[in-house]
Amino acid sequence: MMTDPTPLTIGTALPPLTVSLTRADLVRYAGASTDFNPIHWSDRMARRVGMPSVIAHGMLTMATALRVVTEWVGDPAKVRSYSCRFTSPVPVPDDEVGTELRISATVTGVTDETATVTISAVITGPDGEDVKVLGQAVAEVDRG
Repeated sequence: MMTDPTPLTIGTALPPLTVSLTRADLVRYAGASTDFNPIHWSDRMARRVGMPSVIAHGMLTMATALRVVTEWVGDPAKVRSYSCRFTSPVPVPDDEVGTELRISATVTGVTDETATVTISAVITGPDGEDVKVLGQAVAEVDRG
């Protein structure tokens, strides 16, 4: 939660967030969203369509990335807008560890009532760091 909004300026980094996505998370999300596409639970079907393995749902990944902002402002209802671009799928291995999604965000615009925040969600793959989501959110901020 944003505790001291007074020094809020362009370039302010939000506290980073790391979230692990597991196959169990994908099952829970599929049930809640009714998105039972087999690329989210079957390695065989994922490979059939050209994926290396099961991948996380795009909307689950998008919502997870936004948590860096909602936790910062303290209330999801303060988010006025959010958009993102998926740069590549998020593979989720069939183990207890899953995939670690590291989310960072920086304030890129400030008004009297809002902050515009640029969000990046990355994983570390075999070839190094791989950006998965690039987003931008506008959220209400308390300026004192």
